[in-house]
Amino acid sequence: MAGGSILGNRVQRKEDPKFLTTGGIYADDVSDPRLVGAAQAVYARSAVAHGTILSIDIEGAVGMPGVLAVHTAESLGLEPIPSPFNPAAARTLLASDKVRHVGEPIAVVVAETLQQATDAAEMIFADVDFLPTLIDLEGALASETLIYDAAGSNAVFDTTALGLPENSDTDEFFKDCEVVISGRFMNQRVAPCPLEVRASAAVWHEGRLTQWVSSQHAQGAKTAFVAANGCEDGDLRIITPDVGGGFGAKIDSYPEEMLLGTLAKELNRPVRWRETRSESMMMLGHGRAQLQYVTMGGTKAGDVTHYQLHGIQDCGAFVGMGTILAPFFTRPMAAAVYDIPNIEVRTTSVVTNTTPITAYRGAGRPEATAAIERAMDLFAGEVGMDPVDVRRMNLIPKFMDPYTTSIGQVYDVGDFEGALDKAIEASEYSNLRAEQAARRESGADKQLGIGVCVYVEITGGVDPKQEDAKIEINDDGTATVYTGTTPQGQGHDTAWSMLASEQTGIPIEDMTLVFGDTDRVPVGGGTMGSRSLQQGGAAVSQAGAEIAEKAKKVAAQMLEADEADVVLDTETGKFHVAGTPAVSKTWSEIAIAAKQQGDEMTLTTTFVADMPTFPFGAHIAVVEVDTGTGQVKHLRQIACDDAGRVVNPLLLDGQIHGGIAQGAAQALLEEVRYDEDGNPITSNLADYGMISAAELPSFEVIHMETPTFVNPLGVKGIGESGTIGSTPAVQSAVIDAVSYLGVKHIDMPATAERVWQAIQAAQ
Repeated sequence: MAGGSILGNRVQRKEDPKFLTTGGIYADDVSDPRLVGAAQAVYARSAVAHGTILSIDIEGAVGMPGVLAVHTAESLGLEPIPSPFNPAAARTLLASDKVRHVGEPIAVVVAETLQQATDAAEMIFADVDFLPTLIDLEGALASETLIYDAAGSNAVFDTTALGLPENSDTDEFFKDCEVVISGRFMNQRVAPCPLEVRASAAVWHEGRLTQWVSSQHAQGAKTAFVAANGCEDGDLRIITPDVGGGFGAKIDSYPEEMLLGTLAKELNRPVRWRETRSESMMMLGHGRAQLQYVTMGGTKAGDVTHYQLHGIQDCGAFVGMGTILAPFFTRPMAAAVYDIPNIEVRTTSVVTNTTPITAYRGAGRPEATAAIERAMDLFAGEVGMDPVDVRRMNLIPKFMDPYTTSIGQVYDVGDFEGALDKAIEASEYSNLRAEQAARRESGADKQLGIGVCVYVEITGGVDPKQEDAKIEINDDGTATVYTGTTPQGQGHDTAWSMLASEQTGIPIEDMTLVFGDTDRVPVGGGTMGSRSLQQGGAAVSQAGAEIAEKAKKVAAQMLEADEADVVLDTETGKFHVAGTPAVSKTWSEIAIAAKQQGDEMTLTTTFVADMPTFPFGAHIAVVEVDTGTGQVKHLRQIACDDAGRVVNPLLLDGQIHGGIAQGAAQALLEEVRYDEDGNPITSNLADYGMISAAELPSFEVIHMETPTFVNPLGVKGIGESGTIGSTPAVQSAVIDAVSYLGVKHIDMPATAERVWQAIQAAQ
């Protein structure tokens, strides 16, 4: 290993042999003996987007073969749950007063088999007094029809509620600018599409509920499930087995899971539930869905001095996590990487008759980056400068101490120009521009487009900004590592084992990771917001260092030496007196000796971060556009993503690759769509534009490390960066390819139809 340290090396993932051979154990695979003979739950769902419920007819389902129970909100005595972001917006876990989007659960059937429950659910009908369907954000804002009557408006959250001023009059704000551009951008709604759809199982045993959930945060889910079951904290155990993807949507707890405990208790029988893919597309929280009005002003020489953003955030039908994406994540990051002295941002969150919005890879930060990067391109076009040159002259200079933007966000460390330089050099940018000019000169059908994005994002910013870790040394010298983070493919087992091994000298293959079980790991912040390594990993590293110090005390007694003279050789994993390595004690010997002394070789610690970290980078996308058909081919993606110190480059590259794939997919293909009546028309993977390897180039990843002072490891988050940098770059590349025809903007996704229409409209 480099420098004797395992850190910084491309260590193969420990997890992969299991996933590639026997496979993971997911929520629907759990075979706990207590679940033998479990009944199956299926939910009847609203076929109407918006209306007042007059009655729900369950009689046709009650007497069907195998049916054990049929329930509505009324029969279960469900009370409305106020939103924490707007108490006037309250709803029951099964729709009761109104239905607010197609797919909302209105009743539940429990039967002996899944097929019997499915057949019975199809016999349930709701008599609904139709109300106008509100799909369009601005239409919902203007409508007199209210989705939540008590809220008094479909605008359910506004930054003015935070005591922040509204945007100034635009003309007045930009009056001293020589150049002013404006734009209306739709950061479209997308579906998370994890490979594993939601599933759950619940059983009561000896007065205690155990529930298996596919979740990104077992401990957070427990809080919601305790409330749903009306039980004490000690009466509930949440277990999160392997999770087949989450991307933010599995942070939330959902009605279908939260009701299983009640159903199992009523029947005195375990109950299982698993959604179909179409149910997942309709009910698993969607992402993005932010309408943006931007205005940017500055000098003819290219200096940007003023920026104004009004973000209108779609909440969907519920006032949940989506409500706060714009005010708490888009607004603080509005300045991005630019030194713009005058910035104003207003956000408005609006309910619509659509699937609720939740966190989706990046959660508000991609939206902030997309808005300002599009504005930068428009500004560059207006002043007649290359997009790279305009960006470079407006970048915040390199800083290694905290920097506060004009909107008040404090960054840790950054070298934005350094990242841009690396990406420009790797792309051979001048050659690309020369080839583009040649194609335009020749009148070729297939034109080249080059898109640039420089970004910064916030990671580890979700509370709690801390994480617990526990390390337990077993009698055979192996170790068990307990973490409050919940992996869904990120490689926590490998990374956490590397960090613990670095401190203890115990080989990574002798480490076992425990996660996602609230009995075994009662405290944890989960996996979200790219917090895991910088908080969870830092806690594991801290625990490794502290248990090594604890072990030295025992070793000193065994070696009959002063504790200060005992050293741990992390190459061999043995303790000895400095200068006499021939006489040593192993972790196994120390663990056994500790037990004999009435102690355990176990240590629990908490790492607390003072602030978030701010990864940054630069992406360059190269595309080819057929001007006759609008078809886009993604040729190259150059990505320089700086996440501080790199623990394992293999894991880093995996996260960057996945992020680019999702970001490019939003730019080119993905969009959740509804018809005018609120019916989803992208409710399966035949209709929804999921990307595959066939549509993607091989990514060109450039490593850059600017360590942070926020944690001892110097690491920042990387799970979402690729998504944030890639989407604006790819979108800009498509527009750049046809800009010489007069096209200034194309909303995402840049499908062939949409690109062709933009070309026709410009001619």
